[in-house]
Amino acid sequence: MHRLKPLIRWVILGGCVFFLAKVLREHWQHVLEVTLPPSAWACFAIGLGFTLLAHLIAGWVWGLTLQALQQPVSWGWLIRVYLKTNMAKYLPGNIWHYYGRIQSAQQTGANLGTAAVSVLLEPLLMAASAFTLTLLCSPQILAHYGWLGLIGQWLGLPLVLIAIRPRFLNPVIQYLNRQKNTQIGIVNPVPLKRYPMLPLIGSLAFVLVRGLGFLSIFWAINPIVPRELPLVLSVFSLAWLLGMVVPGAPGGTGVFEVMAIALLSPRFPPGNLLSIVALYRVVSVLAEAIGAGLAWLDEQRLPIDIVAQPGLPNQQGQDF
Repeated sequence: MHRLKPLIRWVILGGCVFFLAKVLREHWQHVLEVTLPPSAWACFAIGLGFTLLAHLIAGWVWGLTLQALQQPVSWGWLIRVYLKTNMAKYLPGNIWHYYGRIQSAQQTGANLGTAAVSVLLEPLLMAASAFTLTLLCSPQILAHYGWLGLIGQWLGLPLVLIAIRPRFLNPVIQYLNRQKNTQIGIVNPVPLKRYPMLPLIGSLAFVLVRGLGFLSIFWAINPIVPRELPLVLSVFSLAWLLGMVVPGAPGGTGVFEVMAIALLSPRFPPGNLLSIVALYRVVSVLAEAIGAGLAWLDEQRLPIDIVAQPGLPNQQGQDF
């Protein structure tokens, strides 16, 4: 399996590129016909603001995770580190943002095991939150599956909440540790002792705010009626979740776009959807770049001679 992983990634990436190229070939005329009303630029700005806010929330969630592991937190430093390392997820391997955060968490005095849990827990909570939001907003999707869809909606949420109990979550963390160990050197992550309620709530807020950013871009291209909002938000959550967990292009590029178009094309014009996912990807990367730039500028204004207090990180940190 270790030897097959690179091949699987290339197959998935190739399939995503083929699907997107097919949609573009069949609907390129509709894409060219898409016109942006004057209000679209306001929607883009709102979407950019929501996406940037979501990354600030994600940094806050990382801090809550460290607090749950009984680690001291300097919030300004921590959010700067999170924003600076966020762009590293687009590097091959899709693990270097975790590596940067592990190194930075160790500056706070956290041992390698605690630092490992703080970053391994993040994608698990994000995945649970995205799946929860999908279930809460998806009656129109699940209705197509009849009583199976109804059972899935009523049982799915309790199962997600049970799955992130330490009893079940710790073995998953150990498994992820073994998968990443050869790449970034994580060893012996400490077990989680309490239910991560606050980090879970923060992760849910992160996915919801990112969904609002997607809705803003969607509205600029294809205005929708209020009853369609839950459907679009649910599809976004599911597509974002699959983009995070399916091995493919770094940062979920390709997988997210394919799933969003495939799930929404029965209700909306494919040409509009292709424009929406392309613009949302641009806005998403731009928000991450702005966040990293603001973190760097905020770090530069700090006095050079700042020394970390005992048990707290050095405010200058280390660049990743």
